[in-house]
Amino acid sequence: MGFVLVTFGVIFLLIASGGLLLFYREAMLQRISQVVTQRDKQARDLRTTLRMTGSSLSGMVGHLERVLPKSQSEVSVVQQRLVRAGYRKNSAIDLFYGAKVLTPLALVFVVFSTGLASESPFFMGIVALGLGFLIPDFWLGRRISIRQAKIRRGLPDVLDLLVVCIEAGLSLDQATSRTADELRFAHPEIADELGVVVLEQHAGRARSDAWRQFADRTGVDSVRNLVSVLVQSEQLGTSVAKTLRVHSDTLRVQRRQAVEEAAAKTTVKLVFPLVLCIFPSLFLVTLGPALIIMSESFKKYF
Repeated sequence: MGFVLVTFGVIFLLIASGGLLLFYREAMLQRISQVVTQRDKQARDLRTTLRMTGSSLSGMVGHLERVLPKSQSEVSVVQQRLVRAGYRKNSAIDLFYGAKVLTPLALVFVVFSTGLASESPFFMGIVALGLGFLIPDFWLGRRISIRQAKIRRGLPDVLDLLVVCIEAGLSLDQATSRTADELRFAHPEIADELGVVVLEQHAGRARSDAWRQFADRTGVDSVRNLVSVLVQSEQLGTSVAKTLRVHSDTLRVQRRQAVEEAAAKTTVKLVFPLVLCIFPSLFLVTLGPALIIMSESFKKYF
């Protein structure tokens, strides 16, 4: 009898719990949706505020670019460097020249506020202005080098994926679009450039011209070699897949040779820290006690 009552109680509790869950399900979903919507709204408000703040600051810095005199050829060179660094917006030029005005002023302010220019203020002011004017160029060159190294590192993977897509039956244009989509997270820099190539081809530009623009934008020698190989393969009618596979193997051999060359240079580069840092410490530890003993023993005779 007791077992029957316990079983009946358990079944009743289960049925009641299920009924409550079904009854309050809509209310629970509504509360969860309100909380999630409120968080999304707060995140959107924060992103909107940050975007508006960044746009206002970029506008303020961009207005400073009118102070510097510049020619059209210089602007073209700077624009090409900015594109190689990954900045394609028109406002990037204004921000760059604005930084070349704002950075020297900020550096001069730091120098005079910290007291570094107390002895020779004119000389330190000139040095601060010169360094501040050159810092944006150095930073841009560093960004270009980093991006080119990433593109150079991801190029063999791009070629392998292009070979797989072409051998699967896709055309070169479709394979390029698929490769740009697949490698967007693994190699975002070169995937972005391939996406630009696809957009230019969709806009009506010839394939060879789009790939040549790709080589000019990146400024990487391996990319130029790839473009020349693709153009020659298209003109001569040879197999694109075989050409890309051979070129990919060549790039991997070159990468291995570059690593071996860097490893061989380490023995020469280690000479200077050994001679200047490690050897003096070893001499001090090994010969120091002997010199102390010899000096104390010589004191007895003088």
